[in-house]
Amino acid sequence: MARNTRRSLLAALATSAGLRGRDEKSREQLRDRYFPNVELTTHEGKKVHFYDDLIKDKIVVINFMYADCEGICPTITSNLVKAQKLLGNRIGRTIFMYSLTLQPEKDTPAKLKNYAKMHGVKPGWLFLTGKPTDIETLRRSLGFSTSNEEQDRIKTNHVGMVKYGNERRQWWGMCPGEARPGWLVESILWMEGPK
Repeated sequence: MARNTRRSLLAALATSAGLRGRDEKSREQLRDRYFPNVELTTHEGKKVHFYDDLIKDKIVVINFMYADCEGICPTITSNLVKAQKLLGNRIGRTIFMYSLTLQPEKDTPAKLKNYAKMHGVKPGWLFLTGKPTDIETLRRSLGFSTSNEEQDRIKTNHVGMVKYGNERRQWWGMCPGEARPGWLVESILWMEGPK
């Protein structure tokens, strides 16, 4: 009986190790496809790498915006500020918020810092800029694009959604940025999984 139990335990451990290896390979494939490790600059002037510094092993909230938007960007930022307040001390500890500019040629770190200050953004939420080609790569790989080329060229078509996810678990979702802040928070907290 003891021998069968030991054999069963060893088989379970081997299976578990094999699944972990497969999960890690799957995670690497997803990383390479969806999370280019491009260099970005925060609104605080710090250089960061998208995957290594911002996404890996974290629960994140991502949106695209630009500082001089007169459309829905201010409304979405306002909603996210309310969500940040509702999430409290989780922001910057277990949940991280990132807003990427769609106009990196105009939105300097100083301009993004002013935008964040104007909206009352607290620590744990970074506004990011970078090379235009890198921002475009991120926009497309994160799913903030459309197959209709004419519509895809219009910057305002890419600011309405908020993406949230748990990179470690490979769980991802999107919701409208104009949704009620409480609903945004509920969606984001779902990424924590069962306690």
